[in-house]
Amino acid sequence: MDFSLIIESFPIYLEGLWTTFWLVGLALILGLLVAIPLAITRNSRNYLLMLPSWGYIYFFRGTPLLVQLYLIYYGMDQFFPVKDTLWENAWFCALVAFVLNTSAYTAEIIRGAINGLPKGEVEAAKAYGMSTFMTYRRIILPSALRRALPAYSNEVIFMLHGSAVAGIVTILDLTGAARLVNSRYYAPFESFLTAGLFYMALTFLILWIFKNAEKRFLAYLRPLS
Repeated sequence: MDFSLIIESFPIYLEGLWTTFWLVGLALILGLLVAIPLAITRNSRNYLLMLPSWGYIYFFRGTPLLVQLYLIYYGMDQFFPVKDTLWENAWFCALVAFVLNTSAYTAEIIRGAINGLPKGEVEAAKAYGMSTFMTYRRIILPSALRRALPAYSNEVIFMLHGSAVAGIVTILDLTGAARLVNSRYYAPFESFLTAGLFYMALTFLILWIFKNAEKRFLAYLRPLS
């Protein structure tokens, strides 16, 4: 184990860590914004709303993230010219692929949380005379998003680990940094082990954040002792 190699390459890993952090973080935020209307329309009884949402979720949950990234990064030029556009940038293609993928999984998580709400909460809102929009805004979505926290924490971790495919399309994320260090020094054990330790540290940080969030937002669900 050559620790001097790791220390010498530390700035490269820090650059990869920052790229992974903002790319995954932005993808999760945008994916959540897309997932909420997807979850609502997926539960709709109107087939014109439900079927497109079902097809979207079925496709992006049924195909690997790497395939989706390849289709966007290499395939968009088949439909329109990408030269001198955002599509020409690898980070933008990766961001689009991550948003599409995580929004499909998150939509199913939120849909399940909505379906699991006690009927009394919705009936009470109707009894107060709330409209459907107000019921979703004040009752259904706040409660569902709280209840979805445990399952959503898994999706955040899966998205973090899945983001490793970004290094394949020339992005210098954590995995891309490990590939660069390995190509320079031919030290696969040291290079990829260091990247793995960074991923593990991020994973434990995410678990800690969600654990505290669950304690705060799901306290009302704990039985009184």
